Amino acid sequence: MECGRCGSPLARPGDYCLVCRSENADTVVLELSRERARVTTIADGEVLGQREVTTTPETDGEREPPELRAFAGQVADEVRRKRPEEVYATGDREVLRAVRAQLRYEFYRVEAEDPVAHVVEHGGEEPLEVVEAPVAEKLGGTHSTLIGGRDGRAALEVVAEHPHVKKIIPGPIDAGGVSSDSGLRAKATRADGTGNVRLLVREGSSVQENRVVTTARDRELGERVRADLNEALSEADLKE
Repeated sequence: MECGRCGSPLARPGDYCLVCRSENADTVVLELSRERARVTTIADGEVLGQREVTTTPETDGEREPPELRAFAGQVADEVRRKRPEEVYATGDREVLRAVRAQLRYEFYRVEAEDPVAHVVEHGGEEPLEVVEAPVAEKLGGTHSTLIGGRDGRAALEVVAEHPHVKKIIPGPIDAGGVSSDSGLRAKATRADGTGNVRLLVREGSSVQENRVVTTARDRELGERVRADLNEALSEADLKE
């Protein structure tokens, strides 16, 4: 492929041209798994090319293994080559966090069966705002008591880590429910008209309804965030 401005040859489709200092791609889509990452380059709604990066996963106790950092670094290098305006990502959260840590770009989460086709189709839409605030800053409200102590806080932290969550406002605890022996469980319920959702946390006969303020602009976008939150709770073995 050649640079669209000066005609200089590019090593890979969509690379930033170092001769005339111009971009040849506007969007990158990352499909991430723990063993493989697919990097798709897009310009003006057209897919220019795809490249795959692979790894053999290793574990290092509770720390991030060097192998994961190296894998994330290779993916990040592919993004840097393009200097895109937008980066969309889907897939393994651990890999996604590792890649984000090595880039200055904002990431927009995309949840679709075919993420590349979705981004191409909806490329003109304004993406959801990403909230970079620490988890502690997203937890607010007047009710400081949480169901389940540490487990309850862990459920709220899973939700607060989502990039499209602005704030979680814990509600009062209702102890009049039906008792359950399944331990602490949480579930994000249907989004309202403004894109915000409720997070129900249950333990025994107690239930707490927490308000989750998101960056979604309407119910449809809020439903996407809700589905993503429930997936994250399932991965943390906290989903009701």
